This record gives sequence, C-alpha cells and structure tokens, in this order.
Amino acid sequence: MSMTALINHLYAAWQRGPVSEVRLGSQRAVLVTGPEEVRRVLVQDAAYYTKQAHRARSLLGDGLIVATGDAWKRQRRTLQPHFTAPAVRRYERHISDAAQRLARRWDALADTGEPTDIGEDMRFFALDTIWRLLTGTPLDAHTHRELAAIDTVVAALPTMGSTPRDGSGSGSGSGSMDGSGGSGSMDGSGGSGGPDIGGGGEQAAALARIDAVASRAVAAAREAAPAAKTGILHSLVDLPDQLLRDELVTLIVAGHETTATTLSWLHLLLHRHPRWREWALREGAAGYQALIGEALRLYPSVWLVPRHAAVATELGGQAIEAGTRVLVCPYLTQRDPAWWPAPTSFDPRRFAAKPRPGTYHPFGVGPRACLGQHFSLREMQVLLETLLPHHVPRFTGPQPAPAFAVTLRPEGPLTATLHRP
Repeated sequence: MSMTALINHLYAAWQRGPVSEVRLGSQRAVLVTGPEEVRRVLVQDAAYYTKQAHRARSLLGDGLIVATGDAWKRQRRTLQPHFTAPAVRRYERHISDAAQRLARRWDALADTGEPTDIGEDMRFFALDTIWRLLTGTPLDAHTHRELAAIDTVVAALPTMGSTPRDGSGSGSGSGSMDGSGGSGSMDGSGGSGGPDIGGGGEQAAALARIDAVASRAVAAAREAAPAAKTGILHSLVDLPDQLLRDELVTLIVAGHETTATTLSWLHLLLHRHPRWREWALREGAAGYQALIGEALRLYPSVWLVPRHAAVATELGGQAIEAGTRVLVCPYLTQRDPAWWPAPTSFDPRRFAAKPRPGTYHPFGVGPRACLGQHFSLREMQVLLETLLPHHVPRFTGPQPAPAFAVTLRPEGPLTATLHRP
C-alpha cells in the first residue's frame, strides 16, 4: 500500500470514532485514537497488546528497543539510571558544549550569508550530543561521515511490515529510547532472524560502516584510563561484545533521530509564526518548553505505534480478535478537535496546562514509554536557549510537506540563511 493510500485510510477511519476498523490491503487492522482507548492499549492492558518481530533487527540487533521479556527487563534496568531526570542534569556540560558548537557555526554562517540545511544541522547537533553522552568526547568528522550510513539503512526499512506469525514477538521503532514507538515505530516485518531490509550490497556496506564505528568506540572505552571514563559506554563495558555493540547502536539511533526531527519542525514553525519566537524569549524556560511541546503535538516523530492483540479483547465497545493489528496514532489523537481547539494551529500557550491523559503521547506511555524523554526534552531546551536569542533562520524554499515514512520528517532539504535579530 502506498503511503498516500495509508494516510487516507487512517484519516477516513479516524472520522468514524475512537476505535475503528481500517483495511490495509487484504489485512484488517484497528485504529485507536481515543484517549481512554489509547491508555487501555499502552498502559492498563499493555500485556494483551504486544509488539511484533522488529524490522530493524539487522541494525539494532538485540538492543533495548528490540529486546523482549526478561531480556528487555534486564536491559532496561541497566540503562534506566542513566536517563532519569537527576542523571540528565549531570550531562549539562555535554549538551551545552554541543549547542555552543552549533552556535559558533551559525555565527559564521550569519556573517557570510552562506545558506545551510537546518535539518542537517539539527541532526549533527543531536548526534554530537548523544556521542558526547556515550563516549565523553565530541563527535569527530570521520565518525560523523561514517554514521551517515544509519540513514541509508533506515531509508530501506519498510514503513508497514507484514502480519506477525504469532504474538510472541516484540520490538518498536528505531528512533526512540523505548519499546513503544520511535523512529520506525511501524514494526512487524521479518522473522526471528531479522528483516530483509533490501538494497543488497549498499545496505550491507552501510551496516559494516556502522559496526566499524561501534567496534572502535567499544575498544576505546575498554582501554580508557579511569579518569577518562566519563561516558555511558564506559559503564557498560562488562556486557558481552555483541550486546554492547547492539546497545551502543540503539542508543545512537534512538538518541538523535527524533530530537533532530522535532527541532527541524520547530524551526519551520517559528519561521511561519515568528511572533511565537518573541513570546518564548519573554517567557523564558517555560516558553521554550511550550514551543517544544507544541511542535511535538503537531508533528510527533512517533506518529504511528503498532500493537498486536495477543488474545481476544474488547476495546471501546468493539470486539478485538486475537491476532488483530492495533494501530495507535499520536498524530491523529494530538490533532483531535475534541481535545485540542483549533488543532492545526501552532499555539504554544496550550501547554500552560497539563494535557488530559491519553491526548498527548509523543514519547509513548506505559511500561515501555521512551527511556530518553527527559534527556531529549532537556537537550532541545538547551539548544533553543542557545540559538533563539541570537539567530533567526529564514527558509528560502517552499514550505516542506510532512513525509509520513519511518519517521514524520519534513521533506528536505531545509535550506535557510541565518540572520541576527
């Protein structure tokens, strides 16, 4: 099914109610958008709505996002302490240094008038930040070039996978530190040996480049002097080699894609609605947080979260047969006029009050909600605090349309010139 056809199907189903049937080719699925029903699927009855074999296993291996059952619980316990709110405060220097690095680049571009791709700049910032967090060192040019292979692999992933053979599998998207969604959250292709991502030699070469980066980083972490062991990777070196590689790649992929995408959308939104930049500068931290919240509401990177009904259940007054694919769609829920007045308007003041449970879930909810939520939100706020007072991107091309694929990205490139207020 084409992406246009999928979106049209989902929109039509959404109009019929909070739980509605949707046909995906020859398959029957159920779309869930109502707040109470979303919480049933992702929180209260999460044990009944499982995930499927992960289509990005060839990239992520058995890392946290792909892991299931007891393995997932062990891995989550290992990583969780590094991403709590108190832990994130310890990373302020890494986040600030990465933000200042981009600010210096933008200062130089503002002086010369040379255009830049804002999307690429946001990806570099987010990748630099997570690399510093993991290794304790800035992202170097060679590693940056090699990690561009991640985009090659992710671009080859199918947006909608196949119907699962059973309900035992799990997994989720490839761009969120969780098991509930994220970049590539429409999982379900492939079997236990991992999906065939297509592309033959190109994808194999891309995976080899990623593996080489991971191998070098792991070797450096294990050989580091005690005083130099400042990254998360240094605390994981006792893991088996393959699992350490898988967790490292998972954290790299998960730790930068959704953040970069959200920041790209936010710069576009501020270009269209410049008064909100001045508003946020007046409001300070609360204003920056509201900008981020509203960008995530309109354009959640985790735009579609699939589940599999492991047993026969009832949802929203409808019978759900065992084996049914269940699709939770934050993009539609977060644009529902029943919960969000003037839902397509960009209005950060909405976040003066806490949203009703189930109406806003860009990081997922429930037991496998995004592990990196605190880190991502703080990272974005620091960048806005660094850039917004001093830089105004002015986009030179047509306004990009949303690209509903593995993530909800703006179609690029996002060419802009940088100006001082």
